Amino acid sequence: MGYAHEYAQAVLHRGRVPMEPTDHVVDWADGPRKTKFYPDAEPFALPDTEDLADVPVGPGLLPDAGAGGRGVGGPAGFGLPLLAAMLKDSYGLTGRRLGIQANTDLAGLPFHTHANWSRGTAGGGGLYPVGIHWASGPSGPLLPGLHHYDVQRHALQRLLAGDVTDRVREALGPDAPREALDTDQYLILGVKYWQNSFKYNSFSYHVVSTDLGTLVQSWRIWAAARGLRLAPLLWFDEPLLNELLGMADGEETVFAVVPLRWDGAAPAQDAPRADPRHRPAVRHRDAERSRTLLDFTALRAMHAATLDGAADRPSPGALATAAARTDGDDDGGGVRVALPAPAFPGTGVRRALRERRSSFGRFDARRRTSAEHLSAVLAAGARTRLADDTDPSGDNRLARLYAFVNHVDGVPQGAYAYLPDRDELRLVAAGAQGSFLQENYFLANYNLEQAGAVLVPTVRTTAVLDAVGDRGYRLAVGTAGAVAQSFYLAASALGLGAGVALGFDNVSFVERLGLTGGDEAPLLVMALGHERPDPADFRYDIA
Repeated sequence: MGYAHEYAQAVLHRGRVPMEPTDHVVDWADGPRKTKFYPDAEPFALPDTEDLADVPVGPGLLPDAGAGGRGVGGPAGFGLPLLAAMLKDSYGLTGRRLGIQANTDLAGLPFHTHANWSRGTAGGGGLYPVGIHWASGPSGPLLPGLHHYDVQRHALQRLLAGDVTDRVREALGPDAPREALDTDQYLILGVKYWQNSFKYNSFSYHVVSTDLGTLVQSWRIWAAARGLRLAPLLWFDEPLLNELLGMADGEETVFAVVPLRWDGAAPAQDAPRADPRHRPAVRHRDAERSRTLLDFTALRAMHAATLDGAADRPSPGALATAAARTDGDDDGGGVRVALPAPAFPGTGVRRALRERRSSFGRFDARRRTSAEHLSAVLAAGARTRLADDTDPSGDNRLARLYAFVNHVDGVPQGAYAYLPDRDELRLVAAGAQGSFLQENYFLANYNLEQAGAVLVPTVRTTAVLDAVGDRGYRLAVGTAGAVAQSFYLAASALGLGAGVALGFDNVSFVERLGLTGGDEAPLLVMALGHERPDPADFRYDIA
């Protein structure tokens, strides 16, 4: 067993045994920026796509797991307007928000330097450490090169001129999915650890892995609604791509590559390969705001563990042994509650992304959640896949969902396992769960008892690591992050409040759900319900 097993156990038990360093104090005044800053790289604006027609969220949130390629009547692939719209809707800044709520950062938000800018994608702690880069080859609309997406200006910064997509394909390896090798357009997702570790220290590797999942799932939902398929690649020659992007070893690294099918002529794959002695690399460097950068042993160890064998892609069937358990789902035993068939209104994807937010302290149990809404949100989460290179068909469901029901019409209070193939809930623990939920939540920014239901995704993290190695930690936790983003957008489309949190006693949930002795790890708590009416909010949209 590699170090990732040890780290996974430390995360699971951190509610009872704090992770080192236990004396870490966050220096907020010396914190990093929430985005990379290249002062010498010239930006050029992406096209305005606000007039691009929105599409209903339903097909994107409930796609066929293995569906791929072009949808009926959909585009053949991405063009610059579609790419610009997806980047803006998912990770770009769309407005400033301020509201009376229960989160601990409320006191600082009225100040401009602490402005709370909204984005379509959820980010752990609101820190957003994922950097988006676009490697564009000759089939694209721009001079071939490597670009960084500047979220603040919704612009691209050219970091390197010239076609480097042959280097990307080399890093992906000859066993990469065919569609990944038949294109010359790639989104490359890098993580700058300090953007998260300054706050979460050793726990940060876990948090940034969820951030990877939330962003990729935003793109998968956005693309699927337009008849396009996106799937991240998590296994590749990581040092080679780090060298290409000019990333300092151990401080920043590439977490995923997302190939794009481009609309137009396919790139010529019979072109001469570049001279292997020519090793292009970005010379621009990110200007760090923090004066003091700290190092964390567990973060370094996880970086090294997931770097080891990074290019050794597991076989497509390797994850079958780590699929979510269905123990007791088919035997018909126990108390079952049938749910209505999941359905969504005609809310647009862009609108759902723009309306997404966390409902800190705003839940109101006086207005009960409907069983129809609970069913739709559960179904969206259960159908979530990262569909990465180890499971290109999306056959293996890695996440299982449980529901702690507080105030849902037609569903008695209790803790339930969700049975997605039957649209049913199977009772695990009867009775009111509000006190349990609140006693085992670390923070004061949510009253979980006031939520209509609290959903908990589990992943057999150690089974994933056993199946595909330490690098599978990104996949396991990224899957939970993807479920969280599906949850947020489903709630947004239905007009419900939502909030996702990491600060809870995981072991207590293992015990309450009867998972002791198994390998299912509860990774998130996701609260769902109606909010108090007439909130005192400020909102200024810039998109």
